[in-house]
Amino acid sequence: MFIPFTAPVAVMAAATGATASSGVASFLSLAPLLLVFVVFYFLMIRPQQRRMKTLQASIQAVKKGDQVTTAGGIVGKVTRVEDQLVEVEIAPNVRVRVVKATLTDVLDPTAKPAND
Repeated sequence: MFIPFTAPVAVMAAATGATASSGVASFLSLAPLLLVFVVFYFLMIRPQQRRMKTLQASIQAVKKGDQVTTAGGIVGKVTRVEDQLVEVEIAPNVRVRVVKATLTDVLDPTAKPAND
């Protein structure tokens, strides 16, 4: 006996009651996925964007005397600031020029250490 390919689809549609409520059912099947995305956005993406904005602002406001950390892990004191470059003293009389975009942290020299 030959059963056309569309016959099982028609039987399944009739069994599930594929009427106007099929749109609601498809939305309800996507609701958990949308909920996970919303939670992910508020717990992961939004805080990361805030941190990036504050880091960019602190990098643009870097000034002479600030202590900075580079992406390579070098910690030093800023001795000169240019448009795209910063001169950092990493040891007495040892200065390196660093691209501003590679700075990962800017510390205020007047900040109190955490262990005091």
